[in-house]
Amino acid sequence: DTSGSMAYGEPGSTRLDYARSIMGTLAYLASQQGDAVGLYASSANARDTPQTREVPPKRGPRHLGVLLDQISLLEAQGETGLIEGIHQAAEKIAQRALIVIVSDLLFDVSPLREALQHLKFRKHDIALFHLLDREEIEFEFDRPTRFLDLEGGPSLLADPSLIRARYRDAVSAYLDGVNEIVNQSAIDYHRVFLDEPYEQALARFLMGRNPKTARSAK
Repeated sequence: DTSGSMAYGEPGSTRLDYARSIMGTLAYLASQQGDAVGLYASSANARDTPQTREVPPKRGPRHLGVLLDQISLLEAQGETGLIEGIHQAAEKIAQRALIVIVSDLLFDVSPLREALQHLKFRKHDIALFHLLDREEIEFEFDRPTRFLDLEGGPSLLADPSLIRARYRDAVSAYLDGVNEIVNQSAIDYHRVFLDEPYEQALARFLMGRNPKTARSAK
């Protein structure tokens, strides 16, 4: 997911930077095992047209270098094009594969169910890293704050004390919706907060799939 909300965070430690670390490390590990690796990076422009940067899956150290270069060049901008990107990947990847999705899922998640089912129909194994900041969940702001829409919408000046309860209710309902979708889709789901070292998130992911791989990755 390379939508604008992935730019959240301080320079050098944004949500997209965290995603780069996850993607780059997994690409390296898969390549070391002799697996083909590829990349689909999706956002949308001002006309809501999906923009997907694609590196088709291949094997070999030269291809890995190309892939890592492309990951380093990713920029977070525009509205999300993740759902369209998932559908495109489902149609283009012919052989059964492990599809790793890295996103903040900060959009209406109802279409996510159909997108995941599309991948499942194609017999793909799916893992989802859901990247969140604790401030987004806990909403502990204590003074009037201007909130910016990183995907191009208007800013909002609000007194957190007046909206905190309703905000937390909305976040709870949102997370319940995500849980329902991923549970019904039977995918490997990992909710990750940005203050957790990415190595720990990856180790937890790898431990659930292959204990030997998890030990070697530490």
